[in-house]
Amino acid sequence: MFYKGYGDVSDGREVGPKRQRLADQGSSYYGSSPGTSYLYNPSPYAYVSQPQPQLQPPPFPVIRLRGLPFDCAENDVAEFLHGLDIVDILFVHKNGRFTGEAFCVLGFPLQVDFALQRNRQNMGRRYVEVFRSKRQEYYKAIANEVADGRGGSPHHSNSKGKASDEAKESAEHTGVLRLRGLPFSAGKDDIMYFFNDFDLSEGSIHITLNSDGRPTGEAYVEFASAEDSKAAMIKDRMSLGSRYIELFPSSLEELEEAVARGQ
Repeated sequence: MFYKGYGDVSDGREVGPKRQRLADQGSSYYGSSPGTSYLYNPSPYAYVSQPQPQLQPPPFPVIRLRGLPFDCAENDVAEFLHGLDIVDILFVHKNGRFTGEAFCVLGFPLQVDFALQRNRQNMGRRYVEVFRSKRQEYYKAIANEVADGRGGSPHHSNSKGKASDEAKESAEHTGVLRLRGLPFSAGKDDIMYFFNDFDLSEGSIHITLNSDGRPTGEAYVEFASAEDSKAAMIKDRMSLGSRYIELFPSSLEELEEAVARGQ
């Protein structure tokens, strides 16, 4: 399985690699405790018997946003938090409706303080409140969203979903699929695992970037044939970590244009 946790938690895939790096940085920053060779000819009264201080793990870098426009998308949140390393964005729903709240996992604990400086700044015509949050709150929200079959875009109705399904079924397949709703921390290996029933190489996967060089949450995948890409549509709206991934038939021209925009 590809789930990698932050610290001792193993669910919430999308932030796994960065969380692990943070945990590793936390331990290496303080260094390892010196062994007995640290003291030269220690006497019976040396300090070796004194207890070593307990090092605290770094705080989990997550914030909660409230008051988001109901038509906002992940790119809007990324622009609102421009300059910060975004690992994951999780929109919150209640009874099938977007609540205007979201959790955002950042790359480093220090960036939480910078994010709080955006408190009550505007996104469109609405001001957005920014709060510190906790790892437990974030994972509870993940569990609720997964149980509800959500986790990606805040707007997804049955009528829109039905129309989208019909358009996908009638679309012509060229061997290229577009993926939408990817965790920002997802890599090519995660996408290969998602399509583990198909023979893909890293060179056939293209994760698109914005003008700042950051992932957009979309990617294009080249399959061996149009038949394979059509068969891969069975993965549409299946989950990668806590996020469900939408698939769309695409083309080489669309792929090249999307990749060029991020260069």
